[in-house]
Amino acid sequence: MRLRFFSLIATSFFLQTCFFSEAQTTVNLKVIQTTDIHGAIFPFDFINNKAVNYGLSQVHSYVQKERQKNEEGVILLDNGDILQGHPTVYFANYIDSSSTHIVSQVMNYMRYDAATIGNHDIEVGPNIYNRLVNEFSFPWLSANTINLTTGQPYFKPYQIIERKGVKVAVLGLTTPGIPNWLPPSLWPNMEFADMIEAAKMWMDTIRIKENPHVVIGLFHAGHNASYEGQNPNDKRNENASLLVAYQVPGFDAILIGHDHDRVNTKIANCNGDSVTILDPGAYGYLVSDLSIKVEISKTGKLVKKSITGNLVDVTGMIPSPDYVARFSQFSGKVADFVDRKIGVLLSSVSTRDSYFGPSAFMKIIHSVQLNISNAQISFAAPLMFDAGINQGSIYVRDMFKLYSYENLLYIINLSGEEVIKYLEYSVSLWFETPASDNDNMIKFRKDSTGKIILHNNGKALLASSFYNFDSADGIKYQIDLSKEKGERVTIISMENGEPFDLTKQYKVALNSYRGNGGGGHLTEGVGLSREEIKHRLVSASPMDMRYYLMKWIERSGKVLPVKPDNWSVMPNEWAQKAAEWDRVLLFGQEQL
Repeated sequence: MRLRFFSLIATSFFLQTCFFSEAQTTVNLKVIQTTDIHGAIFPFDFINNKAVNYGLSQVHSYVQKERQKNEEGVILLDNGDILQGHPTVYFANYIDSSSTHIVSQVMNYMRYDAATIGNHDIEVGPNIYNRLVNEFSFPWLSANTINLTTGQPYFKPYQIIERKGVKVAVLGLTTPGIPNWLPPSLWPNMEFADMIEAAKMWMDTIRIKENPHVVIGLFHAGHNASYEGQNPNDKRNENASLLVAYQVPGFDAILIGHDHDRVNTKIANCNGDSVTILDPGAYGYLVSDLSIKVEISKTGKLVKKSITGNLVDVTGMIPSPDYVARFSQFSGKVADFVDRKIGVLLSSVSTRDSYFGPSAFMKIIHSVQLNISNAQISFAAPLMFDAGINQGSIYVRDMFKLYSYENLLYIINLSGEEVIKYLEYSVSLWFETPASDNDNMIKFRKDSTGKIILHNNGKALLASSFYNFDSADGIKYQIDLSKEKGERVTIISMENGEPFDLTKQYKVALNSYRGNGGGGHLTEGVGLSREEIKHRLVSASPMDMRYYLMKWIERSGKVLPVKPDNWSVMPNEWAQKAAEWDRVLLFGQEQL
């Protein structure tokens, strides 16, 4: 009897085990994310005229390899900012605009499943991004970009992707900081809602309507909600990805873009559930690699799931030969475009000089801004951290070093007093007040002990973004760093010798990023509301600044860069010494 009893128990257990095994299925999925490609779609740098080992051609090789292992199990996603930053996309956006866009050709060929639109994709204007929506064979997502005419999302809010019986929901969100940087003409009839509020609303819809096995956030917004002094509690935070991860339950993973940082971590949300966070940085050096194992019952119910995140370096991959061959005709057109000679530079220029005082590099920008407008004062900052153009022939490619963004030129009205406040704010981001003879001139990022934080390349990190270090032209002024904050800028006169009047209204030339409040110079520095800034706008250029730089050089023929003498940093002897060692901290020992 005892043997029969144990035999029955064993048989029952065996039958239950077999039934359970037959009643569930294990599915392995691989989610690959690219982000912030910025036009790096070929294994060639058309700006510096050299082959490179990053970009979508390398990514495609990696995706092909993964599809060979698990064809149906690979999901390919992009997280925005692909339409700006390189001659390839500039050529497709503005020069050869009648053909099918190269980005839609490439991404359709790579078989992307979904993408989220980024702020630099909005920057190219509605004619281009609306066209790509129709050309893509996959949806462009953004649940918080609202069409004010309909009250509904302008782009598709989410996408359901089914693989082997597993439903994956992908919710797209875009940084709501766009109105702070881009003119309204580039986003007509749009509003960018708070990411947390949008995520909560659409998570409820996804859960009730779709009942997916896996939910992924595809957010074009960074992870640092306190970036450059932002308050994480304020609505429409520019970098709210982790805020959403913490505050909105339901996400299994959140894939990040926008900030060009590299992140691979897990956090616990407000319910204590684990959320995987990945950000592969920019330009396609790395991709996010999300391995998902899902067990589902015979009826399709979720039994169990596990998620592992990795950042995969694809720079060792050989560019896909089929990919390169397929798009070789277009890349040849881009090569011809950037190889066109537009003038001669009679001496070399570098952005490196721009951080320590007046520079010939910035004088070119200021000259063009004043030349093509009726402005009396020009504000501008270097837009590439470390770029230079050598003496000799100037080509179209050099314009992408001289001016890396498609900003428009704005003319706004500011009083003399407001001009000083603007410059004081720039100085507060840029320069250090010396505490001793051995203090730094540049404001570097420091830890809690006051030690300068170094990048992994051994070079110092700036406390603020270099593209916010605005200098001025059209006026003569001094910056005295020995004085108290707010009292360090003294404007001596207009550059033509006329008196500078604190009460007079001046026409000021600056780029559209700054003219929409970007960087805080007009808002925090001058104290203008965004509504008041709009009223101060006199005019906006129809074309981008790079276009005008190119035309100015073509008309000039030969350009002699001159280091201006309209401003200086005091105390002079201390500033000169501090600049020597700060240059080494920023750019390495070769500066000695």
